[in-house]
Amino acid sequence: MYSINYNKVIVKTFQGLEDVLASEIEKIGGRDIEVLNRAVLFSGNKESVYAANVKLRTALRVLIPISDFDVFNENDLYKHTKSFPWQDLITPSSTIAVDSFISNSPFNHTNYVALKVKDAIVDKMREHYNSRPSVDVENPVLRVNVHIFKNNCTLSLDTSGYSLHKRGYRQAQTDAPLNECLAAGMILMSGWENGIDFYDLMCGSGTFTTEAFSIASNTAPNIHGNFSFLKWKDYEPDLFKKVIDDAKKSIVDVKSRFFTSDISAKAVAVTKTNMRNPDMRKKVHISQKDFFETLPQAKSGMIMLNPPYGERISLDDNKDFYKRIGDKLKFDYPDFNCWILSGNPESVKFIGLKPSKKINLLNGKIECKFNRYDLYTGSRKENMSFDKFQ
Repeated sequence: MYSINYNKVIVKTFQGLEDVLASEIEKIGGRDIEVLNRAVLFSGNKESVYAANVKLRTALRVLIPISDFDVFNENDLYKHTKSFPWQDLITPSSTIAVDSFISNSPFNHTNYVALKVKDAIVDKMREHYNSRPSVDVENPVLRVNVHIFKNNCTLSLDTSGYSLHKRGYRQAQTDAPLNECLAAGMILMSGWENGIDFYDLMCGSGTFTTEAFSIASNTAPNIHGNFSFLKWKDYEPDLFKKVIDDAKKSIVDVKSRFFTSDISAKAVAVTKTNMRNPDMRKKVHISQKDFFETLPQAKSGMIMLNPPYGERISLDDNKDFYKRIGDKLKFDYPDFNCWILSGNPESVKFIGLKPSKKINLLNGKIECKFNRYDLYTGSRKENMSFDKFQ
């Protein structure tokens, strides 16, 4: 009888967030942590897998590798997949789904790989039970992840079942919404912490603010998640309850103030719709305002900006727009720190401020710069001691 080994765990994330995710995994008790490309590998157990799904802010999916083999053609893929004892994990009444990822492999199409793996699982179940499971791509009992790099194939069980960026709070969105995991990763990288005022002045759907509030309150991002492992044969409800209870006990009072605004009436309405948490309503000041008309509400704080990229949202003059951003920050927000995410690497040069940090990130398929700017009343030399956000 096959039983799932929870010792080896792979957590998927965005390119550029691997180190942040590794730090998060360490905090939930992960061991032997190894940073991979867009993923982190660690040693754990069933409790740490449950906790990873509930607590990790920069995780997209939590996977358990179950089989690793070489493939040179479709027959190899089918044969090795079918040889796995799927009947020990599911029944004919279960539902399944298969996701596939290929790179430099003998296969050209991910959909074909997923179809062959699905066929192998179904055929194995039919042979064993004389009946087969059905496919449910939205909410399956068992989601199988297939990863083929060159001639190596890894089959994994997706313990999450859906992308963990879907926190559940987004009821509406603007034209170019920022992914929740990416937003959380940027905030964690910034060094911002509870007690420091947070300014989200081109808020869009309000993702920066919502993720920052969750970080400040230490609220687990997926505390209400409906994960695939909840439907597995070896699910332990008491262990999961322990993880949830621990997450609830860890919530703290929010000391920061949040100033959230956008020039768009639609963006402000969407942000208000998404911020249904009554505690957020008390702490977050939401207004419709042009960034260039905003003013600081205290002597210091941190600003997060995600300006329109010009690819999906048109800008008449990127050069002038970014120059005005730099001028506004320099003259009206001294003694603040500002982080700017930009999908226009050339345009960001016109801000006219020297970044103290530069980080490369991907927002969807758009290559972005995530730059930090330290704003000083006097010269930089006079203010070298001001460095709250290392």
